[in-house]
Amino acid sequence: MLVARSVALFIIAALCEIGGAWLVWQGVREHRGWPWIGAGVIALGLYGFVATFQPDAHFGRILAAYGGIFVAGSIAWGVIFDGYRPDRFDIIGALICLFGMAVIMYAPRGH
Repeated sequence: MLVARSVALFIIAALCEIGGAWLVWQGVREHRGWPWIGAGVIALGLYGFVATFQPDAHFGRILAAYGGIFVAGSIAWGVIFDGYRPDRFDIIGALICLFGMAVIMYAPRGH
């Protein structure tokens, strides 16, 4: 149950952070304007709160593990919203990051 909750929180955090950054990008680089930028800033702020709900109490561990989700999520976001086509090295790198995230976050520590 704790692992499922943790994974769900990582996914929500990724949607907030990657989505927020994408909205800012769209507002600035694609000239969509301040409403897009503002929505992005709000989403990025929400990302900061989501991490606080992780069951693990160690900030460094949570943010380090989240890095793997961020890498894989960013590639997936690009595929879905920007038509990005990752090559095999993008996929391999993302899988390595996800494996690292799982080791950091969910390895038995025996405390």
